[in-house]
This record gives sequence, C-alpha cells and structure tokens, in this order.
Amino acid sequence: MAAELTGTYLTLDDGRPAVRFRRVYDHPIDRVWHFVTDPDELGHWFPSRAEIDLRPGGTVTFSGDPNLEDSTGRVIAVDPPRHLSFHWDGDEVHFDLEEVDERRTRFTLTNVLGAADTAARNSAGWQVCLAALDAKAQGQRVEGPHAGAQASWKVLYDAYVAAGVPSGAPVPGQD
Repeated sequence: MAAELTGTYLTLDDGRPAVRFRRVYDHPIDRVWHFVTDPDELGHWFPSRAEIDLRPGGTVTFSGDPNLEDSTGRVIAVDPPRHLSFHWDGDEVHFDLEEVDERRTRFTLTNVLGAADTAARNSAGWQVCLAALDAKAQGQRVEGPHAGAQASWKVLYDAYVAAGVPSGAPVPGQD
C-alpha cells in the first residue's frame, strides 16, 4: 500500500523552494498556538526541543535531536496567535494559524528550503512530526518524531521521491 503524502512541494513567488502542510485541529486558536510555541508541547512533536524568545530577532534554541547538534536560530516574525516564523539551519519555518470557528483552527506549516534537494527529506520528516502533533491534538499518547526504527520516515521519503519531489540531500543520522 502506498504512503499517503500530506505535504506539497512548491516554489514561492520569490522563487524559493518550499514544502507545505495543512491541518485543521478541533481546538481554539490559542490552544494550537500553545502547541507550536510552548517548549514542552513542541517536545511532543517537533524534531528538536525548541525554546523560542517570541519577539522579532529573538533567539530560538534547538536541542535534543539525536541526529543533529544543538543550534540556534532567529525569530523572523511573530503575531500571536496567528503567525510565527524563524530561521533554522539554513531554512525558514513558518507556522500560520487561522480560526475556522471558535473551536477549530487551520494550521499551516511552510518550510522554506535553503536547497531544493532537501524537499523529500524534509517532507517525510515533517509528515512524521505532524502525525505526532495530530495524535497529541486528539489526546492520544504520542511517541514523538524520534520513535526509532518503526517510525514511517523511510517509507514516506521513498514515496516523496517517487512522486518527483526533489531529493538527494544527506539525511542526518543515516548518511
């Protein structure tokens, strides 16, 4: 059975490559904002622990990813509870939240890529991470994005490559 791909590869208006994911969560916008800004909540689904100084130019400290060294990034923009974007390891990550109604929020994650050949790798990684966020949002126990060998990353990666999403970048922890 083929993997269901939830990410989209696109070229932004300024010519930069990106991958984008959309979800609708049955939570008010303030709760989803908490999922994407609180270090303890991020720890359940984001690839690294992220501590974010929520102001433009603020530091983002990334730690705890078993495949990457600890690092820092910078907040590009923040508009609580609707938008957060930051630099991370040559990429930009954008979280956009839109109230669907008082109990539901549309969440869009856009990863603006520093290089197009990271698209399949990052798409598979974000899809695994967002599956953990999806489970967390539904109140389910979450193993997190680093669930080990049983995680579906490789199957998803192969499916993104087969779908023609640019690939070839090294995979931390595997190359």
